[in-house]
Amino acid sequence: MKLTEKLKNQIIISVQAMPYEPLYEETAINAMMKSVINGGAKGLRLAGSRDIKNAKKFFDVPVIGLTKPDKLPDNWREIVYITPTLKEIKEVINAGADIIATDATLRPRPMESLEEIIYYIKSQGKIAMADISTFEEGIKARELGFDIISTTLSGYTQNSDCNNKEPDFKLLESLVKELDCPIFLEGRIWEPYQVSKAFDLGAYSVVIGSAVTRPQLITKRFIERG
Repeated sequence: MKLTEKLKNQIIISVQAMPYEPLYEETAINAMMKSVINGGAKGLRLAGSRDIKNAKKFFDVPVIGLTKPDKLPDNWREIVYITPTLKEIKEVINAGADIIATDATLRPRPMESLEEIIYYIKSQGKIAMADISTFEEGIKARELGFDIISTTLSGYTQNSDCNNKEPDFKLLESLVKELDCPIFLEGRIWEPYQVSKAFDLGAYSVVIGSAVTRPQLITKRFIERG
């Protein structure tokens, strides 16, 4: 079975924390990874070589690997910050990630072009995942050769609707109809019915993060009542 086929119609959990957050501690992240796998997650989305290495050492599930800065700058909507250069791509690959996620938006890149990024990922025999925010970006990413397109950045760039509190089902549906590769839904998923809707619309996999692994944000929703 191909690795991507293990993720078809499955839930992937993004287990991440910023270095200044309590759950960033190595034992805490490892415990969260084990907990979500025990709960039925069939894949993990992880940031940084430490957590990727631990996941590959302790668990037998596909790992989506990426990097992020320790603290997002104020202009984060305008810049590429998810595994932005070959330096970070190599870090994630060397850590053992099965799928390499990188920002594939049309924003200016800090160094190498997307063409160079995708060429290197493929040359290492890895699966390339494009985090995009718009339909145009998804089409372009597939043309460049990305194996997986994910709606990860929809609502989080200056080119996408930042006021929507729901997952971007419209973008998902459009990409599923147009492209011949797995389309992942990620972003603002808080309810089980949203997962069901995503699969009904043709999502290959659904990636959930904050609703499961960010207790400060879960608590905030209850404090703010929604």
